[in-house]
Amino acid sequence: MIFGVGLDLAKCSRFEKWMKEPGMLERFFNPKEFFEKRNGGRPPKEAGISAACQHYAARFAAKEAFSKALGTGLAFDLRDIYVQKEESGKPYLVLENSALEALKKACPQWETAKIFVSLTHEKEIAAAQVIIEIA
Repeated sequence: MIFGVGLDLAKCSRFEKWMKEPGMLERFFNPKEFFEKRNGGRPPKEAGISAACQHYAARFAAKEAFSKALGTGLAFDLRDIYVQKEESGKPYLVLENSALEALKKACPQWETAKIFVSLTHEKEIAAAQVIIEIA
């Protein structure tokens, strides 16, 4: 049974500004999401500023989409939810601390919950969809 569905869009250029402002990325992203860690240590400028912006925009959209699927709004620290990838490249969400507590509070059957996430981006727009399924 579907517990919730969330969808969010993010404008990639918004994150170009965030990348230039000290401490801004650290405020919203878990260190495991940082672009440099996922791209062999290459800083965003070497890998392409648009690639880094798309990376952050899609992950921010996933955080927002999760809050919509949960039906709570952003009732948790955004650093407590982050996107990881399976070896195949399939993304999945990791919930820790306040994000996990928000799931437990909002979803009575949280222990059986399966969370699906899909990310996409095209030029200036990134999107994420999150589906929470319970048994």
